[in-house]
Amino acid sequence: MKKLLLGLAAAATLAIAPAAAQTYPARPVTMLVPFAPGGTTDVLARVLAEEMGKALGQNVIVENVGGAGGRTGTERVTRGEPDGYTVLFGNMGPMAASRALFKDQRYDPRTDLAPVGLVADVPMVIAASKKSGVADLKAFVARVKEQGDKVTFGTAGFGATSDLAPRLLLHLSGLKATIVPYKGAGPAIQDLLGGFVDGVIDQTATLLPLHAGGSVTALAVTGDSRLPQAPDVPTFAEAGLPEFGMKVWNALAVHKDTSPAIVARLVAALDTSLSSDFVAKRFEGLAVPVPPPAIRGPAHLGQLVKAEVERWEAVLKDVPKQ
Repeated sequence: MKKLLLGLAAAATLAIAPAAAQTYPARPVTMLVPFAPGGTTDVLARVLAEEMGKALGQNVIVENVGGAGGRTGTERVTRGEPDGYTVLFGNMGPMAASRALFKDQRYDPRTDLAPVGLVADVPMVIAASKKSGVADLKAFVARVKEQGDKVTFGTAGFGATSDLAPRLLLHLSGLKATIVPYKGAGPAIQDLLGGFVDGVIDQTATLLPLHAGGSVTALAVTGDSRLPQAPDVPTFAEAGLPEFGMKVWNALAVHKDTSPAIVARLVAALDTSLSSDFVAKRFEGLAVPVPPPAIRGPAHLGQLVKAEVERWEAVLKDVPKQ
């Protein structure tokens, strides 16, 4: 009798799942950003959430859950309900590179998340505090060579992309400096503005507007050519460090057990949103390219996550795990 009841309960659950998918979303959706407000991931999420809300017919509310370089919020998604009402807006830090940095990471982005799609592949900018008096990358590198650990880089937290960037830069250049982790890019950039840290390497969406407003000095940008939004900022190759070419991909994912029908609904809403004039114009103003339709879907993102985990495990093999 007990086995019969369990079987009936399982059958009922399976019957409810397709019905839930058909009515999804029946209430507002939370887009969880695993970083503090003010960083690039947060800025892009708020642009996308507005448009995805239209595509889904429900409000999409951005919630920031910072900490541990993005792992705290990402883990919350992997341990939450697989109902599609909490969508992770993450990036290559907690969705790939963190596997190489932490002993206690309790999720595997390759298996514990169901990919929805790529949102953006964003160039990186190195910016110096105005109080540092540094005007170009050559002068910044010279200061690092001269002062070593006295030069500081602010980051969004150990394992975040703005933390990976200076580690990679210092590794490639053979230099040493002090990396100062914060609970998100926003706080790190606030200290850059105040002159409490010398430099930050972050995505274009956060640093280029500040450069344009004269609050910080952008020294170089990754990519093959200068950005039309900041024609005065040279590429790393032009500035003397051609080997540094890091970009940051941002993406949507959900709990691994989310219904395929719900994932498909989110994939369609993402594609519609990225094809809109609203997102195109907002992203363009932030110097963020919109990915072409061919690489937006879950198949490409799933392959990307696996490849990036392997890449960063190789790059960070000499960094002690925390």
